[in-house]
Amino acid sequence: MEKTWLDNYPEGVPEEVELPDISLGQMLEKTAAKYPSNTAVIFINNRITYAKLDEMANRFAGVLKKLGVQKGDRVALQLPNTPQLVFAYYGTVKLGAVAVMFNPLYSPREIEHQLRDSGAKVMIILDLMWPMVKTALENAKPDHLIVTHVRDYLKFPLNLLEPIKAKKEGTRVEVDMDAASYGLKGMYELKELMAQASAQKPAVEIDPAEDLAVFQYTGGTTGVSKGAMLTHRNLVSNVHQCLAWFPDVKLGREIILCTLPFFHSYGMTVDMNFGVLSGATLVLIPNPRDLHMVIKAIDKHRPTLFPGVPAMYIALINNPDVKSGKMDVTSIRACLSGAAPLPVEVQQEFEKLTGGKLVEGYGLSESSPVTHANPLEGIRKAGSIGMPVPNTEVKVVDVEDRTKELPLGEIGELAVKGPQVMKGYWNMPEETENVMDADGWLYTGDIARADETGFFYIVDRKKDMIIASGYNIYPRDVEEVIFEHPKVEDVAVAGVPDPKRGETVKAYVVLREGETATEEDIIAFCRDKMSKYKVPTAVEFRAELPKTMVGKVLRRVLVEEEKKKLEALKKE
Repeated sequence: MEKTWLDNYPEGVPEEVELPDISLGQMLEKTAAKYPSNTAVIFINNRITYAKLDEMANRFAGVLKKLGVQKGDRVALQLPNTPQLVFAYYGTVKLGAVAVMFNPLYSPREIEHQLRDSGAKVMIILDLMWPMVKTALENAKPDHLIVTHVRDYLKFPLNLLEPIKAKKEGTRVEVDMDAASYGLKGMYELKELMAQASAQKPAVEIDPAEDLAVFQYTGGTTGVSKGAMLTHRNLVSNVHQCLAWFPDVKLGREIILCTLPFFHSYGMTVDMNFGVLSGATLVLIPNPRDLHMVIKAIDKHRPTLFPGVPAMYIALINNPDVKSGKMDVTSIRACLSGAAPLPVEVQQEFEKLTGGKLVEGYGLSESSPVTHANPLEGIRKAGSIGMPVPNTEVKVVDVEDRTKELPLGEIGELAVKGPQVMKGYWNMPEETENVMDADGWLYTGDIARADETGFFYIVDRKKDMIIASGYNIYPRDVEEVIFEHPKVEDVAVAGVPDPKRGETVKAYVVLREGETATEEDIIAFCRDKMSKYKVPTAVEFRAELPKTMVGKVLRRVLVEEEKKKLEALKKE
């Protein structure tokens, strides 16, 4: 494909970035040497400098080494955004081990699958995860389990008050540390292990191009979860690509609001790794659903960068304290939205409230994840995921025949290639072959088109496409229209079974607080703005939509609900 986007790159963004041949651990060490006294992490009432963070990472590497972890072994990290996750991640990769990221909200079945699939030797969890982990241990076990608590890295007096508060609220979890009863070699308190560990940097040779740093599990919204194998070079390259894309970043001076969970590739790269590379301060938000905590953190810490997801921006612009100006959000200079489509109305309203820039980007776990972004300055196009970031090749291919590359403007499957693209899926050669070819192209499964200026547009997920009476309908097309309705706060569109059309379009709508609307109101609104075959035939009003922790709508949950309803009707 002709690289027309290069002609429209914003000023200061290079066509190619010189990528350093370093490991993730070396990236942290370089920043710690350059900004030793800069605050690396703010966690509630605790501040940790870059020098201290690097030391903590070394200590955690020492902890793992004492437990028998060697280069290439897997270490499971099931933690929310806390200092423990940051230093455990960097300590793991410094030792040459592989960090396996676990969602703190996983069910026992999901924990079991990932433990068994990854073969993790050691697992570290927050105590709140224990009830789920305990059940999972019946069928899959690491050798060693390390337990930590929120209070472990709080300062006085909160470190003493937190357990009392948890007990009062009924959220306190007691962990039975009897390793033998769970078939484990050992169970340990993290704080005790860290106090005994050496702060010496691990003496391990790492080949950034070949050695794995992370297993990033993906596919939970579309099928069996698969471990994307990401090397040190993949992840280091992607943060350098991001830094090149935003040339106005002030090294050593930015403050990043970290609502995105670090266990997710988006939060891991755009918040944590990007923050470390740029010497920024990471303001950790352990529970992004706690909007009060998020708004308080903005008001108190004055973040300048706020990567997020549309659901978070929607919640903020609808918050009375933000709308009234009671809480000051004007420190925010730049935001990159990902993980789900960004409605134009949300972008405009957020920029009006903050005075900052909010742009949409695109990526996937298999590409570390960033491949595209809109520029903060210069040309921006509503509804576009932007242009490929430096060092990234892109093409659009025929959905049925991947060998057939399509010209600009035609709709097909998006394929990407670059230093950020994974090695493949762990222990899944067939799945790897399904999405990657011998030349290193990654076929995303997303349906896209590019315009004449090199801006790309995601039409929809290949698997989410609705086929009704032979017509191809992309949910995002319908969602964009419904989002324009003044009473609508959120919407998802899915294809549900229909005896006559095969599938039909159904909209699931969340109304703004205090608003009312009927099914016919929404359908009539759509009728005037789209082709007849795209208009929803049914509308369901909901208090909220089923979403992943990073704000992706779980369409398959909506479709499964419809199928169950149909089955129930058949039985009656």
